Amino acid sequence: MANYVRISTIGARPVAGNPGTGQAAVDRMIEHWRDRFAQVLPDRPDLILVPECCDRYPEHSIEERLAYYRYRGDQIADFFASVARENRCYVAYPAVRELPDGTWRNTIQLFDRDGESMGFYHKNYPVITETIEGGILAGREAPLFECDFGRVGCAICFDLNFDGIRQKYVASRPDLILFASMYHGGLMQSYWAYSCRAHLVTAIAGLPSGVISPVGHLIATTTNYFDFVTTRVNLDCAVVHLDFHWEKLRAMKEKYGSKVSIFDPGYLGAVLISSESEDLTVEDLMREFEIESLDDYFARSIAHRNDPRNLEPA
Repeated sequence: MANYVRISTIGARPVAGNPGTGQAAVDRMIEHWRDRFAQVLPDRPDLILVPECCDRYPEHSIEERLAYYRYRGDQIADFFASVARENRCYVAYPAVRELPDGTWRNTIQLFDRDGESMGFYHKNYPVITETIEGGILAGREAPLFECDFGRVGCAICFDLNFDGIRQKYVASRPDLILFASMYHGGLMQSYWAYSCRAHLVTAIAGLPSGVISPVGHLIATTTNYFDFVTTRVNLDCAVVHLDFHWEKLRAMKEKYGSKVSIFDPGYLGAVLISSESEDLTVEDLMREFEIESLDDYFARSIAHRNDPRNLEPA
């Protein structure tokens, strides 16, 4: 049955200036994000994402930056948690943090609707200079966060270039992937969404940010005028190939009408089926009409190809 989630993304530019490394810098950053959140909170989102290293001052030297981070501690995290708690929504907090052993990570911390931390994602593939200059170590895991609407994975910036982490999500099948970044990623955004069969939410500092469907379609985006956008997505969906399904899809639409959505992005050969019904899930619909998922079809195609009877002689 329909599983609607309202998502806000804010692609704000980093805060300019160098206010020092003490409380004034922390207070200024909190006020910056208080103002940015105020733009999307009237939409009553279920989830808010902001860019990578969201509370960093680019004009700090490395030494100043680390001193600021140490002084900041959890103050800005606590503010993000309060936004989540007061507005009953999930809020992602992408920031560099120091671990108890004195090492550093580039992270996304996710707060639930009660403002409680659900844990951390550590950037798996830092840029080389992040480690050399900033001491940031690479994460090893790609955890999924169990939210009340579905499972959420994360990626940060340079991660988007590497199959090592993408393949983890191909296997674990999150419903949403949060991509906080300073790098846009270009075609890799749609490729990740399609290959992981997940909606991809992007928040990129100063660049277009938005939401991409599991068939690589841009659902919503920020603009040159507004660096924030809110949209609603339906997570009760599945990707299927058109092969062997043309008549079945037509029969499904004829029977259920507006209770089912069949979206074709064009040229892909695959479509996104979504249940808009209050009674039927997308799995129910696929079972009734004997519709095969894209992954099952590809697996069957590989098995067919690898049958010795169907291979050219060695």
